[in-house]
Amino acid sequence: MQYAQAPLGKLAAFTAGLSWETLPPEVQEAAAFRVLDLVSVSVGASGDPLVEQMKKALRELNPEVPQRGAALFGEPGSQWSPENAAFLNAMLAHTLELDDVHPASKNHASACLIPAAWSLGQFLQVTGPQLLTAVVAGYETAFRIGMAFGVAAHRKRGWHATATCGIFGAAAACAQLLRLTPEQTASALGLAGSQSTGVWAFLGDGTNSKVLNPAHAAACGLRSAYLAKYGLTGPVHILEAQDGGLLGAMSDGGQVEKVCAGLGETWEILRMDMKPYPCCRSAHGGIDGALQLRQCLLTGREQGRDAEAQAVLERTESLTAATYKIGYQQCAVSAGCLHPKTPGEAKFSLPYALAHSLLYCRVDGSSFTPEAVQDPRLQALLPRITVTEDPELTAAYPDHWSCRTTLRLKNGQEVTAWVEDPTGSYRRPLSPQAALDKAESLLAHKYPHGTRALAQSLLDLAQAQQLPRI
Repeated sequence: MQYAQAPLGKLAAFTAGLSWETLPPEVQEAAAFRVLDLVSVSVGASGDPLVEQMKKALRELNPEVPQRGAALFGEPGSQWSPENAAFLNAMLAHTLELDDVHPASKNHASACLIPAAWSLGQFLQVTGPQLLTAVVAGYETAFRIGMAFGVAAHRKRGWHATATCGIFGAAAACAQLLRLTPEQTASALGLAGSQSTGVWAFLGDGTNSKVLNPAHAAACGLRSAYLAKYGLTGPVHILEAQDGGLLGAMSDGGQVEKVCAGLGETWEILRMDMKPYPCCRSAHGGIDGALQLRQCLLTGREQGRDAEAQAVLERTESLTAATYKIGYQQCAVSAGCLHPKTPGEAKFSLPYALAHSLLYCRVDGSSFTPEAVQDPRLQALLPRITVTEDPELTAAYPDHWSCRTTLRLKNGQEVTAWVEDPTGSYRRPLSPQAALDKAESLLAHKYPHGTRALAQSLLDLAQAQQLPRI
């Protein structure tokens, strides 16, 4: 049993052996909240024009509607093959930039593994506990492999960890649902790793292909589990192999020991951040800081949104944000970051997020419309904003995604806000009520009535005999 000696084989044996009854209560609860968050974020994106076009592409490639399949989030009556449903649902999950993140591996694997598990689970007609157990298996797999790659080293080479690690998570979750043996699960992970891809090149020219990365990972992870079920074997040493191993190809060699460290004792699903703002997580610390500093610009005599924004513009000399290297490179270097012209560019622009926070005391979906991006006040404020890398914050990353913002007023006053961990961090978590409120606001996009009951049905999946069509 050669597979059992490899790190990936040990991880496969662990995830294949998981059962709902033996999971710690805090892990069970976390799994339900993770599904609630991801499904609601996906429903909030339902009807997105790009996804609608991709639906046409997939129907043209495969025009036959399956008699039994899976529905898309926000379209409970739709019918797709599990693979295509996983693909499209993953696109939806990543569209709003509101999906959660695991900071220690810098990846949004939820957008890959939950669409894959949910789509396959509908097809197989699994119970809620079965789905949630599969989700836990996916998380522990994706995040541990991500930590083995090394956050900075993996990102420095241009890899998009959400996809490169998420594909492993999707495969593990689907293998759990298919009840594959440990050896079959190891093959599924090896097959997934053989097809792992996804890069950050879209940032350079502002393309809309970012959502393809988790979509491919979700569909390919599901497919890998099925291929393993029917006898295709995958390389169990896909991570550490000297010839063609991913740790050498995608990193600087990585730390393969992190794949199995603390299995069954340390649960990575408990170390996840929820996103309160619909933009790159690396901008969230800056947003928190700018919101704090904004009060220094107002006297309390301003009446209304426009008056406050005008006062901010008139009284701000400059705003400087110091952050960690990855956040700086990702959100403050490219032309799209410095001079965003589209909503997609704005979502990855720390200067834009800082300007909008300072002017309007909020960052939400309305902050990233074409009209918002062209706002004259915002465009006037952007040249006064500077972002720098702070070596101390770089050294603390990825344990802390920190930002230090310094506001200089035209009267010479200077004030600083320090955010070590942004809002929604597992160290500064959203309350259960805040998480529920976020879900309800997103579900209302498609279901304006009964959102509380719908959200509660997702939180209560542990008691569900079948998955709801949402």
